[in-house]
Formats: sequence, structure tokens, C-alpha cells
Amino acid sequence: MEDTGIGLWGVPLAILAGAIRVSTPFIFVSLGESMTERSGRINLGLEGTLVFGAMTAYAVAVMTGSPWLGVLAAMAAGAVFGLIHGWICKFPKVNDIAIGIAMMQFGLGLAFFLGKSFIQPVAPRLPSIPLGGWSDLPQIQSALNINVLFVIGALLAVALWWAFRNTRVGLILRVVGDSSDAARAMGLNPDTVRLLATAAGGSFAAVGGAYLSLYYPGSWNEGISSGQGLMAVALVIFARWNPIGCFLAALLFGGAGALGPALQSVGVTQGYYLFYAAPYVLTLAILVATSSPTRSLAGAPGALSITK
Repeated sequence: MEDTGIGLWGVPLAILAGAIRVSTPFIFVSLGESMTERSGRINLGLEGTLVFGAMTAYAVAVMTGSPWLGVLAAMAAGAVFGLIHGWICKFPKVNDIAIGIAMMQFGLGLAFFLGKSFIQPVAPRLPSIPLGGWSDLPQIQSALNINVLFVIGALLAVALWWAFRNTRVGLILRVVGDSSDAARAMGLNPDTVRLLATAAGGSFAAVGGAYLSLYYPGSWNEGISSGQGLMAVALVIFARWNPIGCFLAALLFGGAGALGPALQSVGVTQGYYLFYAAPYVLTLAILVATSSPTRSLAGAPGALSITK
């Protein structure tokens, strides 16, 4: 092994830093999907929304010089994708999952078509908070250089957890997600609630894409996403539709994704690349562990299609 200055301590440190960096898109996509699924709708199109959000954020940041305007533009684009998805799904006999897959392909294709001219220009990056200034070691300073969106995602997870339990909006989402008939009996329109929830979920997912293009890895290209949008659906099921659980599960996924680079950082030159598959293996394991023909998913909204 090569001498990195802090020895084997570099492995957990690199995993911590990687977990924070890699988990941020998962946090926003999973929080958005948890909101959508709480209303009784599943959106498999978030991979396309994520990539289109990444392209939109990068393009707007290049043209305006402001990464935050890029994030806002990505949120607007994600909301539009969510509105389209929700509007189509309100028609009778339309399958949420099939529409989600179609929207995913539409988002990917549109992003690649419109984003070709923005592959070369360099966009301004989102700011970060240096929490490692107390140490003289550059490894620690780098590990504790926390992006602002990660902090916002953590606060948002707590806020959504509280809102689901203690606000009228949270009650409406839970009622609509559990039973369309009960919602109608209360004077609610399930289609409208699900439309708005899907739009909000798409907006959140697009923020995850903005993080990818404007901070880590911090560029726009057609291979910017590695399936985070789809894996986030498994993450939401694993977290049992709990926003704080989504945040913690995102950190777990992020740590799994950082394992290979962490081993490489301390000089492991053989076999480390096998650990790059850890997030995908973890996704498969979660899907297998949560699948059962005899028992229902704990905490699942009753109207959600995957529970029927």
C-alpha cells in the first residue's frame, strides 16, 4: 500500500466523504419519490427527470453564471415532468409503471438532444461548507468539505417527516395514499392530490440532478447518472416511506458507492473495482428482502400499485 499520511484510517475517512458526496442525489430523489408514493402513485420516470434536471441546471448555470439559478431551473423542469406524468396517469386503465418507464426514456432522450452543446462549456459550481478547518490534514479537510445541498437535504428530510405526521397536507397525502374512496368521502380529489405530489417529487429529483452536474462530479455528459433515479425507488421501499429513513438509507447507498474509491485511495490496486458494484448488489438485496407473496410491505400506502 502507498503511504497516504493517515494510513488505514484513510479507508473510513474516504467512505465518510464518499457517502456524503454520493448520497446527495439519492437523498433528493428518494424524498421526492416518498412524497409521490405517499399519495398512492409510483414514479419510475425519475431517472429521466434526474438527468434532464442535471442538463437544465448546467445549461442555465452556464448561460447565467449562477449555479442557484440552475438549481431553480432544474426544479421547474422536474415539476413539469411530474405534472405530465401525473396528468397522464389520471386517465382510467393507465399503468403508473408503464408511464414512468416511458417518461424516463423521454427525459433521457430530450436531455441528450438538448444538452449536446453544453458538454464543453464550464459551469460555476455550487458552494460547499468547509467543516474540516480544524485539521491540518488535507484528507480530513477534503472529507469534511460539505456541499450546501447535502445540508439542505438533511433538513428537508426532518421537515418532511414532521409534515407527514403533523400537518393537514401530510394528513391529506396519507388519506389519498391509503384509500381513494376515503379521500373522496372527505371531499378530496385524489387525482389532484397525486398530480401535485408527483410534480413535487419530480422537482426534488431534479435537484439531485443539479447536484450531479454542478458539484459532483461537476460536469454535464450523457453518462452523468448511474441509475440513481431507479435505485431511489428501492431505497424508498427499504426506508418504509419514512423521510428520515430515506436520508439514512441514502447515506448507506452512498457509503456502498464510495467503498471502491476508498480502497483505491489507500493504495489497494487489486480487486477494489469489484466494490464499485456494491450499490447495485445492495439494491438487489433490498428488493429480494422486501419481496414476499404472503406479507404486505409495512408502512406502504394502501393505494400504491406495488402493494396490490
